[in-house]
Amino acid sequence: MLKKKKTENTENTDHNNESVATEGNDVMTSESTPEELLKQEVALANDKYLRLYAEFDNFRRRTMKERSELLQTAGLDVIVSLLPVLDDFDRATRYMDNANDVNAVKEGVVLIQQKLKNILGQKGLKEMQAVGTAFDPELHEAITNIPAPSDDQKGKVIDEVEKGYYLNDKVARHAKVVVGN
Repeated sequence: MLKKKKTENTENTDHNNESVATEGNDVMTSESTPEELLKQEVALANDKYLRLYAEFDNFRRRTMKERSELLQTAGLDVIVSLLPVLDDFDRATRYMDNANDVNAVKEGVVLIQQKLKNILGQKGLKEMQAVGTAFDPELHEAITNIPAPSDDQKGKVIDEVEKGYYLNDKVARHAKVVVGN
C-alpha cells in the first residue's frame, strides 16, 4: 500500500511541474529557469509596489487638499458672525459725520465694542487678567522692568501694555506687560 501511494504522488508532482500558474495568470512551463521565475516575481512585486506607492501618493494629495480647504473655510463661521459688527461700525461712521452730541457717539462705539466682545466670547475668546499676577513667561511677554513700588509687587505684573487672550483655554496672544523688579 505504501508503494502504491508513493507512485501516485510522483505522478502528481510530475503533472504539477508541467504547468505553474502565478498571480498574473501567466502559465509557465517546466522549461522556465529559476532566474526567469525570479525575474517574473520581481516584476510582479515591482508592479505591486508602484501601484501601492501611487495609491499612497493620491491619498496624501487628497488629504492635503482637504486640509487646505478646511483651513480656508474654518474662519467662515467667525467672519459671518462678525459681519453685524462691521455693519454697526459703518452706521456709526455715517452718523459721526452729522453728529453734534459726542456722548451719543461714544455710547454707540461702546455698544459696538460690547457686541464684538460678546461675539468673540461665544467663539471661545477670553481676556487674560495680567495686572497683579506673578510674571509667567508662558502667558506674558515682558516689555520692560521697572522698580517695584513695594516689595510685594516684585516679580509681578505692574502694568499691561497690550492685553493677552485665551482661545478655548489656549494662549491666543501673550499679554505685553511691565514687570516690577
